[in-house]
Amino acid sequence: MDLVIGIDFDNTLVSYDVLIQRVATEQGWIDPQKCRTKREVREAVRNLPDGEVEWQRLQGMVYGPRIGEAKFIESVRPFFLACHKNGAKVYIVSHKTQTAKYDETQTDLRRAALGWMTENGFFEKNGLGLSPEGVFFEGTRKEKLERIEKLGCTHFIDDLEEVFLEEGFPSGITKILYAPSGPDTSIPDTSFSDPRLPAVKVAPNWDEITSYVFAPRD
Repeated sequence: MDLVIGIDFDNTLVSYDVLIQRVATEQGWIDPQKCRTKREVREAVRNLPDGEVEWQRLQGMVYGPRIGEAKFIESVRPFFLACHKNGAKVYIVSHKTQTAKYDETQTDLRRAALGWMTENGFFEKNGLGLSPEGVFFEGTRKEKLERIEKLGCTHFIDDLEEVFLEEGFPSGITKILYAPSGPDTSIPDTSFSDPRLPAVKVAPNWDEITSYVFAPRD
């Protein structure tokens, strides 16, 4: 079987955890000693007055004007090497609007992401070896799912349980949840015994994803 692997971008290939904590601390929204993980920061910010708006403002900052401070998840590299070795096609498919509603700079989020990818060697032959034409930014989650189906993905890797819970998620695709902190128990029906989520592989790191995708099958 020819492998066609789709991968989400935000929080799957790029980590904002340290940056999110830094920006939230700078804004005076959190105590960094109490909020160390992204989930803890998100919970604390959302509990503020107008917390949902503030959380969206925070996301707009880190995905836009300050994306240069975000970190590449280094263990992704061996996975891409394995993809090239095994002749797998790889696409990045991300739900990303052009701009963030509450970003005062109105930074082009898609251009910012492509710039970050360029800086981190995504399009270099000796880097990840991707082509910019293999990166797709979609304005809605529905459009993201349609793109996954149109590309003929055999596997899809994402950090959000909600993506796999979507009714319109294409059938017949191997679903892999990248969950370095474990599944988000605040999301309903993430026990993965839910019949809408058959055979979801929950992986705490990229090494496990690489082994799972490319392990010899009997």
